Amino acid sequence: MATAVRVSEALVGEAKKFSRIDHRSVAGQIEHWARMGKCAEENPDLPYSLIKEILIGIDELDQDEKTGYTFG
Repeated sequence: MATAVRVSEALVGEAKKFSRIDHRSVAGQIEHWARMGKCAEENPDLPYSLIKEILIGIDELDQDEKTGYTFG
């Protein structure tokens, strides 16, 4: 369910720049930042790069793009 939310023009401008880099829509970029921020607040001891890798892994599982890991 989509909900309209007011955000500052400055945030939209920043999101436009980053959305082009990451090939996302502006709304998708803001959602990405919100999701990352939420995870960072819930896990203050984890670095950004680890949070990003965890979220990528979760997305791959959701998209059924998993591969087996061979130990050793």
